[in-house]
Amino acid sequence: MLSEEGILWLDLRVADYSRRVGGMADNSGNHVTRVLFCGYSFVASQTYTREYLQSYPYIQVDDVAHEEVPNVIGKYDLCVVKACRLDADLIAKAVQMKLIMQYGVGLEGVDIDAATRHNIIVARIPGSTTGNATSCAEMAIYLMLGLLKKQKEMEIAVKQKDLGTPVGETLFGKTVYILGLGAIGLELAKRLRPFGVKILATKRIWSSNGVKHNDSSDQSDEVNVLVDKKGGPENMYEFAAEADIVVPCLSLNNETAGIVDRKFLSSMRKGSLLVNVARGKILDYESVLHHLESGHLGGLAIDVAWTEPFDPEDPILKFPNVLITPHVAGVTEYSYRQMAKVVGDCALQLHAGKPLTGIELAN
Repeated sequence: MLSEEGILWLDLRVADYSRRVGGMADNSGNHVTRVLFCGYSFVASQTYTREYLQSYPYIQVDDVAHEEVPNVIGKYDLCVVKACRLDADLIAKAVQMKLIMQYGVGLEGVDIDAATRHNIIVARIPGSTTGNATSCAEMAIYLMLGLLKKQKEMEIAVKQKDLGTPVGETLFGKTVYILGLGAIGLELAKRLRPFGVKILATKRIWSSNGVKHNDSSDQSDEVNVLVDKKGGPENMYEFAAEADIVVPCLSLNNETAGIVDRKFLSSMRKGSLLVNVARGKILDYESVLHHLESGHLGGLAIDVAWTEPFDPEDPILKFPNVLITPHVAGVTEYSYRQMAKVVGDCALQLHAGKPLTGIELAN
């Protein structure tokens, strides 16, 4: 998690960037600041935000269908994008927009350059400060255990009234490779350590102390205790070959899309497991399907898929060693209440013309 100094640095950066918002406020009694949630999925996001703001009648929170967003976006001051794609044409219609943000961290659907040209702030909510990273880490462990204990086979055994079958495996003694030791990866490492596993991890930049340059020395010491073997992108095939379980914890961008491809999967041990709670398109679909069909991949557990909502007829879901959950890794009471507070506070700050806090800028 971020140190106190890191959080202060982040808030100061946001405050400096958002000074221009001060001139946008209209504190007259008739002014209403409007918040748009794009789409009806992840319903708790808008529900909890409304609850947080229920005592502020001058903040209006709406959710509309994806296809209706182009028709109404010009009326809103703040947009929570969720799974909607905001391209340059759509952003050009957002004539009142001051802030585009994600209810979480993923901003791959937003044309950030276009937003910047239109003087719109784009931001995410840091997972390390809201419990989102913790929630995702817990889900990753849940999915690991589901594969190791053969969840689908257990369900069949219950229906058939069979006792003592199937024979599962322990997480104890396994080697787990965390591909991308960011906020989720760090929280995962913390929770894996008591299981008695060996932890491998890669990230793009490590300092001489083992963590990224803007992390605290306390975090550096923590990482050195948690991670048995550290490496960079050049080590990912080596680490994949050593691991029993691989967990990508990467954000989705041009460099990471499809990074778990045929070469990567072929480098994994035969029978090893793959767990994804990050973004579906980090995995190359055809490569995953091929390695499941060949038996090289011992199991797949995903909370995110290549297309969402999920296609229940997807061939990959037919395999007995594949588990899927409906993109709920970060959807917990704690994390969603915390993120609702951040969205609500940003709406109140926009209304009052005050600096924005609690967010991480993307432009």
